[in-house]
Amino acid sequence: MSTPSPSIAIRSNYAERTSTRIAFLIAGLIMSAWAPLVPLAKERTGLDDGGLGFLLLGLGTGSIVAMPFAGYLTARYGCRPVIVWSTIALCAVLPLLSSVSWLPGLAAAVLLFGACMGMLDCAMNIQSIIVEKDSGEALQSGFHALYSVGGILGAGALTVLLSLGLDPLLSVLCIVAIVMSALYKAAPNLLTYGTEQDGPSFAIPKGIVFLLGILCFIVFLTEGALLDWSAVFLVSSREMEPNMAGLGYACFAATTTVGRLTGDAIVRRLGGVRVVTLGGLIAAVGMIVSLSFDGWQASLIGYALVGAGCSNIVPVLFTAVGRQKRMPQRVAIPAIISMGYAGILIGPAIIGFVAHVSTLSIALSGLVILLLFVSAAARFIRS
Repeated sequence: MSTPSPSIAIRSNYAERTSTRIAFLIAGLIMSAWAPLVPLAKERTGLDDGGLGFLLLGLGTGSIVAMPFAGYLTARYGCRPVIVWSTIALCAVLPLLSSVSWLPGLAAAVLLFGACMGMLDCAMNIQSIIVEKDSGEALQSGFHALYSVGGILGAGALTVLLSLGLDPLLSVLCIVAIVMSALYKAAPNLLTYGTEQDGPSFAIPKGIVFLLGILCFIVFLTEGALLDWSAVFLVSSREMEPNMAGLGYACFAATTTVGRLTGDAIVRRLGGVRVVTLGGLIAAVGMIVSLSFDGWQASLIGYALVGAGCSNIVPVLFTAVGRQKRMPQRVAIPAIISMGYAGILIGPAIIGFVAHVSTLSIALSGLVILLLFVSAAARFIRS
């Protein structure tokens, strides 16, 4: 059997990088499109903060149940089929989230949405780690930057469409059309293989992997809180018009994108430990600004600071888990991904329950303490 020429290998890796970036873009588009729909769903069903938090728990439940299966399916059949079919399923469910008023039906749709989102997230992150390792270059910040670009496009585009008076269902169908076009472009060069089939797809993390998982959990919890609660907070506490409330997450996603687009250079200059230390501090200050000053303008500035601070923490953590020797990669990677995405999906529900017994401002203020913990724990991360 002849060995592929270096030029062919380079072209192949470039195509795989492009498809990986598109997969992250798709995930950001779909996930952020949910943000402007949350206050509309709350109004449609007449839920209070506690009821909305319980509804959002379906996102986390569906994801956690699905992720181990995603790891197994990716190892057995490859990244491509898992990414493709989970994306198609998400495109089928998203219109239901914009139109269903019957609470049990909406709860079932949220549960399915969480399961499909968890499978997509797990498969695309496995692909990104494989592609980065094969390339021999630092690529994680760039991949995650495309997720943030998707966040801007999804939340921003849907907010604009709703502001123009377009029906929520028709607005969501526009997003679905964009996603399906992107999937058609990416599918041919998604990986037809995944991680090794030996060993479990999920295991309880140990040592440094456990710490990295906790830090991922906190950062993703922060993102999930802004995704699901920023619009609600802006409407209920800052008197912003509901059709403009998606700007909160859009500001977060915009600064996250800028940070990640320059992230590889920043990490090379400052080192991973300093990036996590400063990032946690900046994000904590952003949350304080968003909660302490009246007016929705101050809240938008605060969300922008949170995005800038959090932007490169997760890429540094993913690189760290790829270098650690405490656990085999086939176990460590699914473990940290599961812990991280548990934060983005379970965290918002916890915030809803705390808001129900106190206030939404008090619930969100808990993020300040958690982000300061991330900053303090950065010294345990080895370059």
